[in-house]
Amino acid sequence: MPLRLIFMGTPDFAVPTLLALAGHGHEIAAVYTREAKPAKRGLKMQVSPVEQAARGLGLPVLTPKTLKTPEAATEFRAFDADAAVVVAYGLILPPAILDAVPLGCFNLHASLLPRWRGAAPINRAIMAGDAESGVMVMKMDAGLDTGDVAMAERVPVTDAMTAGDLHDALARLGADLMVRAMAALSRGGLQLTKQSEQGVTYAAKIDKAEARIDWTKPARAVLRQCHGLSPFPGAWFEFDGTRVKVLRSTLGVGSGAPGTALDDALTLACGDGAVRLVQVQREGKKAMSAEEFLRGSRVAPGTVLASASAA
Repeated sequence: MPLRLIFMGTPDFAVPTLLALAGHGHEIAAVYTREAKPAKRGLKMQVSPVEQAARGLGLPVLTPKTLKTPEAATEFRAFDADAAVVVAYGLILPPAILDAVPLGCFNLHASLLPRWRGAAPINRAIMAGDAESGVMVMKMDAGLDTGDVAMAERVPVTDAMTAGDLHDALARLGADLMVRAMAALSRGGLQLTKQSEQGVTYAAKIDKAEARIDWTKPARAVLRQCHGLSPFPGAWFEFDGTRVKVLRSTLGVGSGAPGTALDDALTLACGDGAVRLVQVQREGKKAMSAEEFLRGSRVAPGTVLASASAA
């Protein structure tokens, strides 16, 4: 039996879930998303990907600055929804909102809770060298990603996987998972399990200071840093006075002083081992292969790139 739902989400990651729920016959009473922000060049206001998708479906869209006022709770309750689905919304849901729908608010979280509660679980899983990640449907409570878990799906994380790759895989998997969870909820058969108190970690927002590559780290840590920050914000080094982001890399062969080019194919020495750069992006330019980069920028063996501690 279809449910009457309020959907709350903002970025690209949330769009597949909204489309899947609508496509499976659930009635979307309203869509909550973050308000429009200035585009990169400041020329016009840019609405969120979720708002774009919702408008395409003809759904009512709300962009409140906060949900912590009595008026916000009254407006939320007035939609008379059975439940709310939350996917990377970006605003805290206070108790008055969590309690405003009879079946509860259900969040799609991009980690295997209780590991990587918080803002940047996809990036942190890759940067930490995790062997697997996943998505979970959780019934929300007042804590930070502490609610009871209903369903989960796991995916392996390889050294070749970037945050963008994992993001896209989990967005697709999560949409299907939430559809199944809402189907079970509508039948009264959704089982909830308390999260373990063991293995709790927090996925803090990415700090810009983390993006500069430290070549003194082991090769695999450098590779995972680059992939965990790809495509955004992008791990970078300096060359010829400009920043160069590393979007894809692989483990290389050889050793040497950290940050030194070991060959003419962008293999760079790390504190232990080496990485070979596969795809890079010079500041202000489009992404390109290492071969394309080297056509315009010679990096001869023995060239030392700016280190993390360089001025």
